[in-house]
Amino acid sequence: MRRPRLVARSARLAVIAVVALAALSYGSIEVYMRATHVYESDARVTADMVTMSSRADGWVLEMPATEGAKVDAGQVIIRIDDRVAKLRAEALRSQIMAVRADRSRLQAERRMIANQADAKARTRESAVRASEAARAALDSDILLAQQELERSRQLYERRVITDKQLETAQANVTRLENTRRRMDAEREQAEGSLAEAQGERDRLAVIDGQLAGLDYAEANLQAQLRQQLVDVEDRTIKSPLPAIVDRTFVVVGEYVSSGQRILLMHNPTDVWVEANIKETHLRHLKIGQPVEIAVDAFPDHTFKGRVARIGSATTARFALLPTPNPSGNFTKITQRVPVKIDIIEAPRNLVPGMMVEVKIDLR
Repeated sequence: MRRPRLVARSARLAVIAVVALAALSYGSIEVYMRATHVYESDARVTADMVTMSSRADGWVLEMPATEGAKVDAGQVIIRIDDRVAKLRAEALRSQIMAVRADRSRLQAERRMIANQADAKARTRESAVRASEAARAALDSDILLAQQELERSRQLYERRVITDKQLETAQANVTRLENTRRRMDAEREQAEGSLAEAQGERDRLAVIDGQLAGLDYAEANLQAQLRQQLVDVEDRTIKSPLPAIVDRTFVVVGEYVSSGQRILLMHNPTDVWVEANIKETHLRHLKIGQPVEIAVDAFPDHTFKGRVARIGSATTARFALLPTPNPSGNFTKITQRVPVKIDIIEAPRNLVPGMMVEVKIDLR
């Protein structure tokens, strides 16, 4: 009877020893892992959620992008009615063509006036020069006639010539002097015509001012046209990146306003894990530390990652509702800091919002 009891007792002691040894081993491993790793279950898959909004008012005509659809960068995801916007652009183009037609007309008028003014100025200058030349020749004739008159007077006093010959010499001087006065008047008239022809050039300055005004008007219309073309382009909304449409907020036939949300999307190839790490563990974290990631949606697999960014503020600072403490009662709560973890070779069907657990290797 005593032998079976001894065997049973030895078996119990052996089992207890094995369990104690296993517990000691597990405890030692756990202590070691706690000292060399940071565990956190408050982590989620995250991505940049892009909200596409309308920059124009109008009716939704087409919406090729639906919830769950994959779109490429530059692919049209929504079309808004652009008929009125295109008509406004056409009206601005017509105004620009009218301004250009006015410019062409004024330029032709300017060339005509310039040519006429040049021709008149050359004609008047020629007349003035001819008058001056004739005046110089007439002065010589008058001088000669005066000398002849003086000689005739001397001959008349000596009774060499008759009264008629003296009167003829005197009449010749008078005639030439009258001719000189007439030529002086004609020269003054020619000089006045030359000044009038030169004054017509002032009209060119007026036309130049009108042309400059047309240049400013066209520049203003061109700026309005570019703005209107941007409005036309904004009515065809394209995806800025390859993405998956997560949610749509409008349907075809609905009227949207400027700034209104249309849909929400994210890039499926650019996802990461955001873990809220306790502030007491931050002193051990460094950029580039390896991370093991366990996704709740894939319990049989673990993924590799690395620490990419350590937050510069706690999650409490981003809360929508502040938590003031006017009463003076205070309970210290360990704060958490968001840490970004890049996933190495993430699975394709990893979507934002999935829960994950992370184990950061501090060694």
